[in-house]
Amino acid sequence: MTKEELAEYISSNYGADGEYPWAAYPHYSVFRHAGNKKWFAVIMKLPASKVVTGGEGERYFVNLKTDPQALGSWLFETGIYRAYHMNKTHWLTADIENSDPELLLFLLERSFDLTGGR
Repeated sequence: MTKEELAEYISSNYGADGEYPWAAYPHYSVFRHAGNKKWFAVIMKLPASKVVTGGEGERYFVNLKTDPQALGSWLFETGIYRAYHMNKTHWLTADIENSDPELLLFLLERSFDLTGGR
């Protein structure tokens, strides 16, 4: 999955378009609920080394909220890491292009629900 595909999926399925709140970080887009304005996804272009030990180059990642009880299990999945720049108990970071697309969409749905979804 690409960053563009994920952003389009979020827009189509959750009615949320990316916001770009930080001028210094034009490659960071925040997706939030229309009603409560809580974030449920943050797409970021980062040096891979900030997330992946020994990572090289830049990649697109997404931060998603998760159940603290399930977090440990998700960290065994390819492309899923402890959260970058968020609470590491309640959030995880997924490598958009290098994680299982079905798992990524499942985690997105869970994040949406945990932050005040349907």
